[in-house]
Amino acid sequence: MKVLYVCAELFPFLKTGGLADVGAGLPPALRALGCDVRILMPAFPTIARVATSTQLVSLLPDGPMPWGGAPALPATDVALATLPGLALPLYLVRSPALYERPGNPYLGPDGKEWGDNALRFAALAWAAATLGQRLDRDWVPDVIHCHDWHTGLAPAYVRAFADAGRAAPSTVFTIHNLAYQGLFPAAVFPQLGLPAACFDVDGLEFFGQVSFMKAAITYADRITTVSPTYAREILSEPQGCGLDGLLRQRANLLSGVLNGVDYQVWSPATDALLATQYDLDTLAEKSTVKRALQTELGLEQRANALVFGVVSRLTEQKGLHLLPPLLAELVQRGGQLALLGQGDAALEQAFVDAAIRYPGQVGVRIGYDEATAHAVVAGADVILVPSAFEPCGLTQLYGLRYGTLPLVRRVGGLADTVVDCTLENLDDGSATGFVFDDPGGQGLFSAMRRAFVLFRRPDEWAAVQRRGMGLRFDWLASARHYVAIYQSLRAGAKSGVRSSFRRV
Repeated sequence: MKVLYVCAELFPFLKTGGLADVGAGLPPALRALGCDVRILMPAFPTIARVATSTQLVSLLPDGPMPWGGAPALPATDVALATLPGLALPLYLVRSPALYERPGNPYLGPDGKEWGDNALRFAALAWAAATLGQRLDRDWVPDVIHCHDWHTGLAPAYVRAFADAGRAAPSTVFTIHNLAYQGLFPAAVFPQLGLPAACFDVDGLEFFGQVSFMKAAITYADRITTVSPTYAREILSEPQGCGLDGLLRQRANLLSGVLNGVDYQVWSPATDALLATQYDLDTLAEKSTVKRALQTELGLEQRANALVFGVVSRLTEQKGLHLLPPLLAELVQRGGQLALLGQGDAALEQAFVDAAIRYPGQVGVRIGYDEATAHAVVAGADVILVPSAFEPCGLTQLYGLRYGTLPLVRRVGGLADTVVDCTLENLDDGSATGFVFDDPGGQGLFSAMRRAFVLFRRPDEWAAVQRRGMGLRFDWLASARHYVAIYQSLRAGAKSGVRSSFRRV
């Protein structure tokens, strides 16, 4: 089974969020199950600098496509490349005009989206579709697996080839966060080179705009999300983000597959970024890591302080606007906060102000770096993920492995992975963290109070830690679900499923 994995980020080479971690974890797991996997992504500078590549072929078409169109790309080609430490082949979409610029993949140094993002990511999608048309004659994918809106046009291009009578691979599209949809003005549509019928309410038109996300949901052969609960939540408002009606129409093709964890990177037993390593049989050593975290973020060295950790984008989606008003009570109860994150400027300032207001009790580092992320996840007692919505979440899974009890809202993948410390769950040994429902601050505050109560019962606290540390959410389990999806498509389950640009 030849699988083309299409993404915009790949850890450790380029990361703005969990999408990069999925790219690092899922493809090797698919390979371990026998799939012939290759990755396709843009040649962003941080990738191109370390890649060893040879030119493969120009991405500009030699002539008109069967439907008469092709994206209006500048000089662009695809190269087969290797990256240090990456065992999988990598296709790079190379276009100096589109990708050789500062900033992250989506934003310039000024924090604003690049004005040509539609064309930048149309190039990625076009590369995926043309690889499905024997662009590389030595390797043609059976399945093109696309991730998030950046790849959303790939199923549309594949469908255009199929409608023109050409053999085309199956497409799978994974929604990582429906709130980010890749919306662009209608004026960009002629540049995309899609059939005119595609810009329609039954295509990728979304309230007068072009929606990359809607294109993928409309034309992919299978749709997945990154957790079972999120797959159910997006079938209705508010999590459907205006696409719930379309998702309900295609619900028979939608499934939730929980993300996994790369335990070679995230394991306290082998984590070289920690002051010391520990595991179930040496759990007492976690106190050394806690002291190191307190030192690093300027917190008082108190073993009896309940340290709440945050590693997150600072946005309302992550529920972190609820936390600053609760910090006075947290500190009064003897707690501390260790926060690493960046995002909304007002939230950043609120946490910086809190660190000044509560010196030694609130430690804040604005930004992101991997070493501090590991220090917080391992050194805190509780990891906070109070999200308004959360498609999957990886931070709570890291916390479980490190004996850092997750405190989460009962949404998306958080609901699928954390078991609340109710009396019943403590009694039967299933509890792994603290779960609340109320989207307001009262729900978070109540869960934090319960954490303080359990922390004063060290034997019960340790039992919950051990339960969480013993769980495994590995990528092989996720990969098995995806292989089953690929096989069902290859076996012919897609017959009659593909919608067409043509009117019936």
